[in-house]
Amino acid sequence: MTGIDARRQAQESEVRVSETTAAASGSDASTEAAAPADAVRGVHTMSMAKAINAGLADALRADEKVLLMGEDIGPLGGVFRVTEGLSAEFGDKRVLDTPLAESGIVGTAIGLAMRGYRPVCEIQFDGFIFPAFDQITTQLARQTLRHEGRVSMPIVIRVPYGGHIGSIEHHQESPEAYFAHTPGLRVVSPSSPHDAYWMIRESIESRDPVLFLEPKSRYWPKGPVDLDHSGLPLHASRVVRQGTDVTVVGHGAMVSTLLQAADIAAEEGTSLEVVDLRSLSPIDYGPLLDSVHRTGRLVVAQEAYGNVSVGSEVAATVAERAFYSLEAPVLRVSGFDTPFPPAALETEYLPSPDRVLEAVDRALAY
Repeated sequence: MTGIDARRQAQESEVRVSETTAAASGSDASTEAAAPADAVRGVHTMSMAKAINAGLADALRADEKVLLMGEDIGPLGGVFRVTEGLSAEFGDKRVLDTPLAESGIVGTAIGLAMRGYRPVCEIQFDGFIFPAFDQITTQLARQTLRHEGRVSMPIVIRVPYGGHIGSIEHHQESPEAYFAHTPGLRVVSPSSPHDAYWMIRESIESRDPVLFLEPKSRYWPKGPVDLDHSGLPLHASRVVRQGTDVTVVGHGAMVSTLLQAADIAAEEGTSLEVVDLRSLSPIDYGPLLDSVHRTGRLVVAQEAYGNVSVGSEVAATVAERAFYSLEAPVLRVSGFDTPFPPAALETEYLPSPDRVLEAVDRALAY
């Protein structure tokens, strides 16, 4: 068996895993309502996967220069079925199945952007992005500066990332720090279906390259999506739950964990304020700093490794800019500094509400 054959076989297995997970979460891709057409506005209840699908469809309708590219995103609809139905509606000239070559996908997108197109690339799993790392960090991120602003790079790279799907190494990574560290890239991650719809639309409209990180464990839970009102700009952070005792902040799937922790804390008489970063580069510190000025305590949580991470940067910046408001050190909760473990150990590896609350207790003890 060749390497490509082995990888294709693994991908077919991943499709079965994703379909099983979707069924277990109460969402069936074959029965969920189709993504609304651009003319059908108002508030809809949909999963994050369908919200992204709707955003991609509306972007394709709005601009004939928008193209989708990725492995198995055409008739199959992608491993997680996020692009399901788009090939049938827009054809294989605008929804392109690519070879298993991430570097080639991004390199081709750079050339297309130079010719006036707006490519949206899908990296099938987070751990597969590293073959494209050179193209992203040394070419895509630098083209505009290299050409003194004369060349824009309106490219979106969609990356399903994070854990909680019971998969294996290379399929549950959180590589956001590598790209948030890179000048010239915008990096965002929605935590709700509403944000997912509007943030993918705004990312595609950007003149700059955007890493669009999709928390795959949040693909299936449903929520309201207002197709008429975005609510917030692409790079704005927001308070998603008000509280008075401790601020907790995270992004992507971690926001759900923080909200669970806040519910438990409330039963114990502790009030947590939950902040969703939404954008990792640039980071909107305003709402977070305002919250810390009120509570005096901060816990930063993420699935990624703790060492030299987005959480490290947030902790350092808040300690620098809100020092005189802090009643305790800024504390961090993260994945451990080891490669992602076998699926049976992921609940021990990934931050849980209990680990968040242990950090909250330590902050309150000062």
